[in-house]
Amino acid sequence: MSPEAHSAPRSLAEALRARDDSSLAALLRSRPDLVTPVPTDLTQLATRAGTRASVLRALERLDRFALQTAEALAVAPDPASYDTLLGLMAGDAGDPAVAGALPRALGTLREQALVWGGDDRLRLVRTAREVLAPSPQHPSPTGLGPTVQEATSGMSPGRIQEIVTAAGLPSTHDSVSAVAALTALFTHRKKLARLLAQAPEAAREVLSRLVWGPPYGQVTADPAAHLRWLLDRGLLLPTAPGTVVLPREVALHLRAGRAHRTTEPLPPAVLPAATHSPRVVDATAAGQAYTALATVEELLKEWDEGGPAVLRAGGLSVRDLKRTAVALDVSEPVAAFWVELAYAAGLIASDGEADERYAATPAYDEWLEQPPAERWVRLAQAWLAATRTPGLVGGRDAKDRTLSALGPGLDRSAAPEVRHRVLSLLAGLGAGAAPDAESVLARLRWERPLRGGRRDGDEGRRDGEEDLRSRLARWTLSDAELLGLTGRGALSSHGRALLGAPAADSGSSTDEAPGAGSSPAGGHGAEAAQAGPTGSGAPGHPAPGGPGDKLPVHRHRVPDRLVPPSGTEQAVAGAAAARLLAPLLPEPLDHVLLQADLTAVAPGPLRRPLADVLGVLADVESKGGATVYRFTPASVRRALDAGRTAADLHAFLTEHSRTPVPQPLAYLIDDVARRHGHLRVGAASAYVRCDDDALLNEILADKRAAALRLRRLAPTVLAAPTDPATLLEGLRAMGYAPAAESAEGDVLIARAHAHRTPPRAAPEPVPDGPPAPDATLLTAAIRAIRAGDLAATTPRKPVGEPLAGGELPRTSSAETLATVQAAVLTGDSLWIGYVNAEGAASQRVISPVRVEGGFVTAYDHTADEVRTYPLHRITGVAELAED
Repeated sequence: MSPEAHSAPRSLAEALRARDDSSLAALLRSRPDLVTPVPTDLTQLATRAGTRASVLRALERLDRFALQTAEALAVAPDPASYDTLLGLMAGDAGDPAVAGALPRALGTLREQALVWGGDDRLRLVRTAREVLAPSPQHPSPTGLGPTVQEATSGMSPGRIQEIVTAAGLPSTHDSVSAVAALTALFTHRKKLARLLAQAPEAAREVLSRLVWGPPYGQVTADPAAHLRWLLDRGLLLPTAPGTVVLPREVALHLRAGRAHRTTEPLPPAVLPAATHSPRVVDATAAGQAYTALATVEELLKEWDEGGPAVLRAGGLSVRDLKRTAVALDVSEPVAAFWVELAYAAGLIASDGEADERYAATPAYDEWLEQPPAERWVRLAQAWLAATRTPGLVGGRDAKDRTLSALGPGLDRSAAPEVRHRVLSLLAGLGAGAAPDAESVLARLRWERPLRGGRRDGDEGRRDGEEDLRSRLARWTLSDAELLGLTGRGALSSHGRALLGAPAADSGSSTDEAPGAGSSPAGGHGAEAAQAGPTGSGAPGHPAPGGPGDKLPVHRHRVPDRLVPPSGTEQAVAGAAAARLLAPLLPEPLDHVLLQADLTAVAPGPLRRPLADVLGVLADVESKGGATVYRFTPASVRRALDAGRTAADLHAFLTEHSRTPVPQPLAYLIDDVARRHGHLRVGAASAYVRCDDDALLNEILADKRAAALRLRRLAPTVLAAPTDPATLLEGLRAMGYAPAAESAEGDVLIARAHAHRTPPRAAPEPVPDGPPAPDATLLTAAIRAIRAGDLAATTPRKPVGEPLAGGELPRTSSAETLATVQAAVLTGDSLWIGYVNAEGAASQRVISPVRVEGGFVTAYDHTADEVRTYPLHRITGVAELAED
């Protein structure tokens, strides 16, 4: 046996043991579930990497070509050579694009520990083979069926000999050799071609219908002659009564060696649908960013005194969402987006009262005090990180319940990843380029063909989540435009800065090299394509010295994990975006233009004090670039109810109007002020008093007052059995302008009461699996795994009876003490079994330094530090082998 064969890895654990620290770090970074909790040694790491849940999670994060490579290995012999794999991927005719991309895909599978072994013995981990290999319950995406050996496993020996004879092969003495001979015939291209040339035309037509899958067909108990010809020669094999299958070897011959009908070695390009001037894009996005701020402010102002009630199951009712949409003058889906955005940013929450309602949080008041650009950054960053998905509002959950805004069931853990990836693709286009939406979706489908379309382990079908991923991408494009990250479909400069992407280059592209598309959320980077054949054993590059050599693992930017930015990175990106956005936002104005038709035109955004007062004094008639306010008797009375006097209103308008105060507006204010408070309403249940008894006589004589059931108590006082608020509204509906008064007879000032919730934190995003480990955790984890592996694999002298694998040594207390004391004198290292205070057993390699008081102080090689161990917790001890 050759030395190379001796050193070839015999298991995934041995293959991992041959890796260096950087390669192990790449594995743990790409599959973070393997490091939670930290494995005790490399054997446990390999076991965890082969569990079904972990393998499925890793397969979900493969791009289409890497997944196709894994699917090809699942139908290849186990183990398979690199040339066999290349033949399955490129076919007999070969494909330069496939040959060039295969090293990258194989490197990805090796890095993620889905494939191990040298290029002459490639092995797909057993769980991945079980998931991807074809079976009647789980059809393979390749469309291939079982091998001849698998299809004939339950066939009688006599029937197998009949097939061998009909195929023109000599009969054998046993079924195993007969199946081997039939397999050799079907894998020999020239011999199988001669056999198929003899087939009837109808038989070849049957094979052509089954060749690309599904490979199963139905036959009757008395099949036609052309089907009988195929069955007699084993070109179709029975799998169940009335069911036949096309053997894998025959299908591969008919496919010219290809495992897939279409291979996709390169990611589809993201195509620009239109190109605009970057300046126009930034201006458009900035305008929409200002609209986003104004809309959120308007929403919170609408809910300032207490918003809609919280449903018993949580969330907004359909009626309240419609009212909010009307108030914001948007559609209901867009209203749901703004409500969810404010909620994600921590600006609104439930007040937690007995009569639970939504209201602004104290954070909203702090947010209002920030500069506009910083307020926008907070909204945009909250949207990027949020897992809540407003686009689902109005849909149905798994229990057929309606999903409501602010309600449960809206979290989708893939949402942040998709948002970042879509915007990264936009950042890869040239400056001012708006993408074609379908090309973006095609790219995402290539990068994550299984993501969301998870295979059901019990039924072998998909649950429709792939469609959700596409919808998330579409919602991202529309939401980014609403929020002002994009303008006219193209990513803005401040949006690019918020992502931390480099400045736009008109000549940039998303497809710099095969396998491009590197980002924290998907694809494989250009650096991966450039590394190309590293460790692949492909023709045209130096092959490893042997199957057992330490194969260099292909390294590339991890495509499947979205590493959350640190607080510092987020702050830096937000500050950069705010700096770029601030000059583009319109400056708030301190004036309006009063017009003779009782309107005021605000030619731009108003400063907050002016906007707040004007919002009370007038009603908003139309919005847009210029806001139009209309003065009405009711709006003027609202300002007087808030404590303003007629003189205050005249002075306010004179100060903030660039045009003279129109006479009709001055008359309107004076007229309403003259009548305001002339009548006084109190509690009798309610009363009306007025110094002018003629006016009270007029009210009593008015038929419209009949519903108020007024009666005179005195020449200047009327009483009513209704409450003061109803009496106030009734008199105002009749055209009067009464004022409310307190029990002391003072006029009540009706100022709006801002309702706030107790301090509330923004909702936490739902994580998409375990968090990606940082560099510190990776370093510590690898160190612990290496140390544990050293303790588990260090050769040691036998202790009594041979120990089973992983069993701790057992020695008596006297033997343990004597051995440890001897090691102190000689300076030798020992292997011990140790049980800690929690009862967890472990193996350790120590160099004892001192033994006293029932404790041994030693340098622990597994922990790389000096530790003290109670002797009674050491289960046994063994000396290390001299070699």
